[in-house]
Amino acid sequence: MAQNLKFTVTDPVGLYATPTTELVNTVKQFYCHVTLNYGNKSVNLKSMMGVLSLGIPTKAQVEIVTDGEDEKKAIEIIKDKINELGISTIE
Repeated sequence: MAQNLKFTVTDPVGLYATPTTELVNTVKQFYCHVTLNYGNKSVNLKSMMGVLSLGIPTKAQVEIVTDGEDEKKAIEIIKDKINELGISTIE
């Protein structure tokens, strides 16, 4: 069953290149599908260009969904990375 993580971007610049790079590099180690949902758009979180194409601003509500064999581990590691980067408030 898919796992999800909802959060609000708190960084004043939004989800910009530096934290996006770290998130993308973090999720590339997992076999499961990792999707980033913002508004009515969804992109593969393993794609730097896909994530940046969304132009996620500060105060945006975002959801990450993992689905596959290591989905639980992936969502926990992603949550830890988001907290480490200090870019959002996890709901």
